[in-house]
Amino acid sequence: MNNDLFNRTELLLGSEAMKRIQSKRVIIFGLGGVGSWCAECLVREGIMHITLVDSDVVCITNCNRQLMATTKTIGEPKVEALRKRLLEINPEADIVALQKNYSEETANDFNIETYDYVIDAIDSLKDKISLIIRTLSNSPLKGENQRSATAPPEPDRREEVEANSLPLREGWGGSFFSSMGAALRIDPTKVRVSEFWKIKGDPLAAAMRSSMRKHKLFPARKFLCVHSEEQPLPNLGKALQDGSKTFNKVQTNGSLAHITAIFGMTLAGLVIQDIYQQ
Repeated sequence: MNNDLFNRTELLLGSEAMKRIQSKRVIIFGLGGVGSWCAECLVREGIMHITLVDSDVVCITNCNRQLMATTKTIGEPKVEALRKRLLEINPEADIVALQKNYSEETANDFNIETYDYVIDAIDSLKDKISLIIRTLSNSPLKGENQRSATAPPEPDRREEVEANSLPLREGWGGSFFSSMGAALRIDPTKVRVSEFWKIKGDPLAAAMRSSMRKHKLFPARKFLCVHSEEQPLPNLGKALQDGSKTFNKVQTNGSLAHITAIFGMTLAGLVIQDIYQQ
């Protein structure tokens, strides 16, 4: 390996941390405005093993915020366009591109237990919840009606439920980080990192918690999320029908690169910080 490529990373973090970074396996679900920037940041900082998961292709409306989206990559699978770019940064990186959608039906295809870090940048509320529950529960769900044995005792409890009341899972020892809603925001100074149950003012997080309570399905351990304290702004126009796949998204919202990129880079920062502190 060309160690000069990561000289500045190693200069800051040290050789032992650099070895740990290069040994970790990361899987990123969703390569939109958040996931694509997360992937590039991780590769530039030394992560050698990344699996990219997204079934969509690059569309013209992706070009305002998604890293690999340019007028030259329109029509290409997002995973392939991003993989090509990442290998231009580090040709020795192990980049696996999976052009498929995460859902309850495909969940067993990804061997999540083999990864050290799982990054959730999925847009769909239903699929997002499934990924969280499956990854952070003691065993895979067999269906939407299965109850979590480790759920908080009061399913209708308030959003400020204490994170420490969620027991740690025995078994998979990896870390899970999730992105909440990055669309409809413009203020970069309002981006925060909070434990899921402590997030306030984010409609996506609130909808997810409501769904979890309704179905009595709860993650078996706490996890950190990137979110914004800025209240979502309204859409001022009609979304272009560009052929992109929406997969259970309620609607298409306006979004900006400087916000989605901060979300993605913050997720990457959580991974690197976690490895450094080991």
